[in-house]
Amino acid sequence: MNAKLQISPEKPHTSARPAGKDWKDPKRYLWLLGPALPGIGVAALGAYAIAPKKLKALAWTGPILIHGVIPALDRAVGVDKSNPPEEAVKTLEHDKYYDRIVKAFIPTQYALTFMGAWLASRKNVPLEDKIGLTFTVGAINGIGINTAHELGHKSNKLNKLMAMAALAPTGYTHFVVEHNFGHHKRVATPEDPASSKMGESFWKFLPRTIAGGLKSAVEIEKARLARKGKGFWSFDNELLQGWAMSAGFFGATTLVCGPRAVPFLAGQAIYGASLLESVNYIEHYGLLRQKKENGKYERTKPEHSWNSNNIVTNLFLYQLQRHSDHHAHPSRSFQALRHFENAPQLPSGYASMLLPAYFPKWWSETMDKRVIDHYEGDLSKINWDPDRKAELMAKYADYAAKVAAEAATRRAEASTETDAA
Repeated sequence: MNAKLQISPEKPHTSARPAGKDWKDPKRYLWLLGPALPGIGVAALGAYAIAPKKLKALAWTGPILIHGVIPALDRAVGVDKSNPPEEAVKTLEHDKYYDRIVKAFIPTQYALTFMGAWLASRKNVPLEDKIGLTFTVGAINGIGINTAHELGHKSNKLNKLMAMAALAPTGYTHFVVEHNFGHHKRVATPEDPASSKMGESFWKFLPRTIAGGLKSAVEIEKARLARKGKGFWSFDNELLQGWAMSAGFFGATTLVCGPRAVPFLAGQAIYGASLLESVNYIEHYGLLRQKKENGKYERTKPEHSWNSNNIVTNLFLYQLQRHSDHHAHPSRSFQALRHFENAPQLPSGYASMLLPAYFPKWWSETMDKRVIDHYEGDLSKINWDPDRKAELMAKYADYAAKVAAEAATRRAEASTETDAA
């Protein structure tokens, strides 16, 4: 990897690919796996409701899918680095089919959540089944936050309201405000609560990102309303609108299912929101935008996000794993996101990275040296946890020196070849 990364989309594997209007999206119907996910949950809980003793394991469908089935399929199916041709991007962006796919997630998401609340509130349901139901619904609603992520980047009011609707079951509606106007502005900097630092465990990151994200959202919305001459307690306040949607959803569900649904609703919301923050933790770990001479950070580039081209997770998450292109072009729709050859790559898909993220030793063994490799041994370029910076710089000093020497040799060889040419 060169000291200055030259980012360019990788050429597709096939040498003779149709361009422009003749190009067809090979994954066009595979993207339906995204909205099919809550449908799988509904089918599983429906079967459990009919035969709860015989089909007990179905109460745990969500965790089994996220931590077992999808990672296994990622390994079996592999990766796809191909990109749509530039001439086809405009057509892809204007194809309403993809927009409908994203929005189709929400009705089934709500049906699943109501079904889970009804089952969990029944008297004869064993505690372990209630826990499984909570994790299953929380897992799907956590993925629903990704639906909100896709819709929240669209400019019209309907899409923003639908994004908040997708977030309402987890009570995380402030994400629409903070992600767009906070995270995207401060990404890969020490000031961003949603960008994890090298040496920072997920459990240290979690309270920082929750509190920091909420505080940021309030500040952003106060500033927006002030520019319009309005106070925080205004009907135009998008945070209040979102919180009202969550309160209405929780209230209606409790009214229908009874007070026994409250622990279920709280538990699934906490787990669903934690999944979002798990992904946030993975996406920018240790990466840092460098400061220019004027003290301002360089613009966001593809090299400031961790990426993965594992096909199955990308199909379920609307290609969220092509995170570099998303930050470079936030309004670009999921079906048109591109792979960049020199963007830092995760060892596997997001689904496979969730469990390592929960175990600090496992995570550091998996990721710390990758961060150092990405910066070619230059430890000054890393976004460090300040509490552990000295300790980790000493720990990795020898490895960093080795990586830096190898990078210098590669650059010298490349320069010689260029001069010879």
